[in-house]
Amino acid sequence: MLSRPSLAQRIVIAFVLMTLLVAGAFAMGTVLTVQFVEERLLSAELGGDLDRLLLMESMDDWRPQPQANQLFYFNDGPEEFALPADLQSLTEGFHQVFRGDASYHAMVRQVDDRRYVLLQDQSDFERRERLMYIVVIVGFLLSLLTAGLLGWLLARTVLSPVVRLARQVRHRDQLLALAPPLAPDYAPDEVGELAAAFDQTLSQLREALKREQLFTSDVSHELRTPLMVLATSCELLMESPTLDARARKQVQRMARACADMRDLVQTFLQLARAESGLPSLAPEATLKEVADELVQQWREPIEAKGLVLEYDAGCSAATRYNAPFLRAVLGNLLRNAWHYSEAGHVRVTLSEQGFCVEDSGAGIPESLREMVFEPFVRGAPERGDGLGLGLSLVQRICAHQGWTIRLLPAEPHGCRFEVCLQRLAV
Repeated sequence: MLSRPSLAQRIVIAFVLMTLLVAGAFAMGTVLTVQFVEERLLSAELGGDLDRLLLMESMDDWRPQPQANQLFYFNDGPEEFALPADLQSLTEGFHQVFRGDASYHAMVRQVDDRRYVLLQDQSDFERRERLMYIVVIVGFLLSLLTAGLLGWLLARTVLSPVVRLARQVRHRDQLLALAPPLAPDYAPDEVGELAAAFDQTLSQLREALKREQLFTSDVSHELRTPLMVLATSCELLMESPTLDARARKQVQRMARACADMRDLVQTFLQLARAESGLPSLAPEATLKEVADELVQQWREPIEAKGLVLEYDAGCSAATRYNAPFLRAVLGNLLRNAWHYSEAGHVRVTLSEQGFCVEDSGAGIPESLREMVFEPFVRGAPERGDGLGLGLSLVQRICAHQGWTIRLLPAEPHGCRFEVCLQRLAV
């Protein structure tokens, strides 16, 4: 697809096109004027010279004496004035005659049965004419170059406040509650109106983010109590001697689900606190510590499904990260790999930069790989049920922590999520 030119480029193009039109019209007018002057003035001059020669014809000892750069011919004239064959077909009036490399202006006059032709060498005139054309062409090109330069300078001057405003709007501090308004920094013109509109939109966005953070923190906080009741009830049921093996297995699943929900609630609380600008009180852990814990936790359900869990601790770095966030990212990726794989393997690999989780499931079509991190976006129908919120939470945590996540296809089928824990440079 062809890229559209930027606003600055369009301003420069407009200047050049306008100059092309004006300078082109001026140059064309100059050329036409020269042609008109050449025909009118030179024909009048040659006509006057020819009339003087004809007035002297009545003299008995008349011998034509044209000027040094002129040639005079007439039919029935002496040898040097005899009308050449190449001039006999000329009609009466002004003409341009070319003889080899030489060119002449010619004036033809018919008097009774005699035809008179006066030629004037136009070499000097053509040299001046060519010089003038060169000046016109050079001036035309210089005007285009000047127009492009002026257009660039004007675009740079006019668009500099717009570029500055765009940088201010893109700055992440604009989402903070105490961010100063943008409009006072600009004159009350179109850019000032744009800055005021950005102020209004950013204010609405800050309010929406604040409501979302309050909702997330309130809901997460309120869920902690019922989850604690469920976890306590599961512990009491596990201690009951009357439970058979099947019931005990179901209670264990309930306890594990409660633990997952408790971790998720804790993650939401930590994320809401971090996005509010409050200092983080979350514990920290290394990647290997979190991975060891989650691999141990997920090994049983993964292998119970008939999958092979491959874990390569590698040479992970000793850097400590926000433990709830790291646990949420790796845990969601493991849950997705387990949920969407019916056969094959789930592989977890650690490295100095981060980790990757690979599965042999149905995979995600290439057309959805960019959108799969959006809320409520799921892969192909064959990937089973799900709300499409896990990867959205993973992307949100990675963006907040400065981590990066990539989705790549796995061979022969499946997904490969690569997470780099190196913080991005701001």
